[in-house]
Amino acid sequence: MKKLIVRGDPGIRRDAIIEWDGEEQVCFAIDRQGDFHGPDEVQLWCTIGTEDERETFDKREYVPHFLEVDSVDAEALTVVQKRGV
Repeated sequence: MKKLIVRGDPGIRRDAIIEWDGEEQVCFAIDRQGDFHGPDEVQLWCTIGTEDERETFDKREYVPHFLEVDSVDAEALTVVQKRGV
């Protein structure tokens, strides 16, 4: 599981599927930052992981502050599915 900061809005929502680090990742949670105050463009702070990690996320069996953090521009992100079904 990781925290991914997306600079810009690629149109993804919770349970979206993206390709990151060469594999498909699920966006378990998305926090939208910067709509009113902050950077010039919005940032999405996403908690991502594989489908195998969903139970760990749902039961909160992790420490959010210790997750690895990556960042990417919205244009460089490969979106497989924009939102969960």
